[in-house]
Amino acid sequence: MTAGQFRLPVGGRVDRTRAVTLRFDGREYPAHPGDTLASALLANGVRIVARGPYTGRPRGVADLGPAEPHAFVQVDSGPGEPMVRATTLEVYDGLTARSLAGKGELPDTPDPSRYDKTWIHVDVLVVGGGPAGLAAALAAGRTGARVLLADEQPELGGALLAERPSPALDRVPAMAAELAALPEVRVLNRTAVTGSYDHNFLVAVQRRTEHLGGAAPAHVARQRLWHIRARRVILATGAHERPILFAGGDRPGVMLAGAAAGYAWRYGVRTGQRAIVFGAHDRALRDALDLLDLGVELTGVLDARAGAQGPLIEALRGRGVPVWTGHGVTGTHGDAGGVLTAAHVAPIDVHGSPSGPARRIECDLLAVSGGWNPNVHLYSQAGGRTSWSDAVAAFVPGAAVDGHRPVGAANGTFDLAEAIAEGEAAGHQAAGHQAAGHEAPTRPRARPVAPGTGPATLWLVEPGAGREDQVFVDAHRDATLRDLRRAVGAGMSSSEHVKRYTTIGTGADQGRTSGVAGAGVLAATLGRPVGELGTTTHRPPATPISFALLAGRDRGQLLDPVRRTPIHEWHEANGAVFEDVGQWKRPWCYPRPDEDPDAAVLRECRAAREGVAMMDVSTLGKIDLQGPDVGVLLDRIYTNRFSSLAVGHCRYGVMCRPDGMIFDDGVTARLTPDRYHLTTTTGNAAAVLDWLDEWLQTEWPDLRVHATSVTDQWAAVAVVGPRARDVVRVLAPDLDVSAETFPFMTVREATLRTADGGIPARIFRISFTGELSYEINVPAWHGLALWEAVHAAGMPYGITPYGTEAMHVLRAEKGFIIVGQDTDGTVTPADAGQRWAVSTAKHFIGERSFQRADTARAGRKQLVGLLPADPDTVIAEGAQLVAGIPPPIPAAMLGHVTSSYRSAALGRTFALGLLAGGLDRRGETLFAVSDGQTHPVVVVEPVFYDKEGAHRDG
Repeated sequence: MTAGQFRLPVGGRVDRTRAVTLRFDGREYPAHPGDTLASALLANGVRIVARGPYTGRPRGVADLGPAEPHAFVQVDSGPGEPMVRATTLEVYDGLTARSLAGKGELPDTPDPSRYDKTWIHVDVLVVGGGPAGLAAALAAGRTGARVLLADEQPELGGALLAERPSPALDRVPAMAAELAALPEVRVLNRTAVTGSYDHNFLVAVQRRTEHLGGAAPAHVARQRLWHIRARRVILATGAHERPILFAGGDRPGVMLAGAAAGYAWRYGVRTGQRAIVFGAHDRALRDALDLLDLGVELTGVLDARAGAQGPLIEALRGRGVPVWTGHGVTGTHGDAGGVLTAAHVAPIDVHGSPSGPARRIECDLLAVSGGWNPNVHLYSQAGGRTSWSDAVAAFVPGAAVDGHRPVGAANGTFDLAEAIAEGEAAGHQAAGHQAAGHEAPTRPRARPVAPGTGPATLWLVEPGAGREDQVFVDAHRDATLRDLRRAVGAGMSSSEHVKRYTTIGTGADQGRTSGVAGAGVLAATLGRPVGELGTTTHRPPATPISFALLAGRDRGQLLDPVRRTPIHEWHEANGAVFEDVGQWKRPWCYPRPDEDPDAAVLRECRAAREGVAMMDVSTLGKIDLQGPDVGVLLDRIYTNRFSSLAVGHCRYGVMCRPDGMIFDDGVTARLTPDRYHLTTTTGNAAAVLDWLDEWLQTEWPDLRVHATSVTDQWAAVAVVGPRARDVVRVLAPDLDVSAETFPFMTVREATLRTADGGIPARIFRISFTGELSYEINVPAWHGLALWEAVHAAGMPYGITPYGTEAMHVLRAEKGFIIVGQDTDGTVTPADAGQRWAVSTAKHFIGERSFQRADTARAGRKQLVGLLPADPDTVIAEGAQLVAGIPPPIPAAMLGHVTSSYRSAALGRTFALGLLAGGLDRRGETLFAVSDGQTHPVVVVEPVFYDKEGAHRDG
């Protein structure tokens, strides 16, 4: 076979002055810039491009663009990519791909490409750059509106690019130039709008450099994810051609009729030498004439309409082409490789059942068309409903929904002049300018047609007994007519149920070719009108999105932003060992040159218990709440009451999910009658703010509350220990820090004395260690000055910086939980020993869940203390707790260790754990099992240090 033998000598929109070389399945082929992989393979006579995922049957190219159901390939060049449509993959020099059997392979090497995300707000978004979309974008853009036109093809023109050259196509360059000159209009080529969400929010994928291959600039993102908010959306998304199903219809060489002609007009590629055209409407006859004009021998044209007549049929017969009306394809024949060599045709009735003997006709191209389905994916995602139209034999959109208006072929308007007029009127309306005489119709117009020339609805040519498994309703999933009818036999009568039972329409092609055809066959099997049955729901993404693009630049070191407190440089300069807490870099400990980290932690703990210590607590989540209804909100969010909190006072609170399980905890202070300062755990700061916003926006929009994150706006330093009051007295000489005037769980405003002058501060008298503590908050830009001032004021008392590990030890000694470590999403406040924090006099989120039998049952896992029998053994966190001496193998898991440390204050090791019926097991000896080691532990109360709280006030 000669390379390029199916390339027409002239025509097409490829650049014949340049050549590139691609490699497919290990062989090299020539191509031209402007080709897709599919057009290049067809030009070189490659008919088999994929195989059935389960049957292994050979499959060829069936369509021209994004509706392709068969030709998915694995791209191995560049960063590699699985499951790419050959019909949309633009060729470049060095492109390397291989055929697939339905499933791709993730590359095993890192992708060095860049991926970007961006956001844009527009007045009008036009999806689709065909004639209707261009008319809409120009009409809206000329008014001065901000317009975005997104089209998935490399150039504007839509379906015109794959049709016989026409004056309409000739006008496209001038229209594109005018759009480019309008200052408020932006055109994005190679951009597929793939998702439509609430409030006119849409997502689009722009392919920026994939078509350049190795010549792509390294600094330019390979793809860009667009987040679009539009006031109005015009959907000029065109239509997808629909097949007619018959036995052997999945063979290489069987192609949609519009695609067969389109490859010649668009790429200068003849898709066969001897062809049969099989259709049920006039456009298939026009495609037959196109193929004839392009030099393809037509061995027959089959029109399923028994009474079909008109000038198109007369023109074909006048040129010597046999035209059989009321006929269909009953089967196909292939060569040893499975490629089409002949079709079997026979008379059929209106239901598609053969009504006469079949004959065999030789051919290497079978061009089939059952009609055109408006592309309603985005319209359906926006909540639009479709209805069946006999006038166009398709499901068409109803009224505009949520600002989305379909136009042109996407609206079932297939006449070119009407589609352009519809687009123009929609553009005027979307821009807020109603032009005289322009009313955009919401339903396609039923044009009068001569008898016998209207479209017929034919879904299937019945294969006969024993051949149902040869009719592939969804070749991408290898789902057959037998599968569909087996689903009906199992009692299923819904398109949604049958879809899930058979997988029809669940593949990467999103059912573009199989969805409506499958619904039609199902309706016929059930004896119901297809319009009554309807189709399945379209869900985003309409076009697959790679995980690399979803991640954007948020991967590798950029997977999570690294956040540093204003005091970070001091920590680094003073030898801090850091750990990641959420996105923050926090000092774990400050080891001296002569000690290891474990010794440093013990030293820091002793300083906090016996003298004074300081910690950078800037990372705590901080939320500013303002409004007259803040107290009401907090009463509903927290398990305890906050509306009764006095100004200047603080209160610890626990918030639960609706299931009654602990979500977060923290201290909230009331600064003024209408203003509160809420703190969260470091890792949950964003989640708690989202939680508050969700309830305020969706359930309680009547509450007058503003919630603002101020985590980054405040730096904070905790001053902890028996000498803490002495240090704060030096820092704030005008503040009375006595226990009587500044008691526990209160907040005061003060001015701090620093080397740079006075710093306004907010000081909280709260404690996460059980010792006398002050948390001093200042504006973030004063954070380092605050730390240095605290350090200087504490030097006479031997002040010691401590890190997160010492903090963990200190709080665990007091039995204070850390959400996410001592809880795991299955722990209620009662389980954590915090029943005292649950009000019985008000309602709150999760309250009803406490009444569930499972939530209140005996034997739930409860927080307990654990003392290892060997006081020098640090039990591994996560170790399972089991009973028995020795414990049986296998053993019933009673709980697990959540926190485990060595304590300077206790002079031994200790742990916290969640244990089934834990409070009733105090005094029992259990075993902690981890990594093959078993350690006996005694169950005790979870408070190990200062149970009476005498140290809290110094």
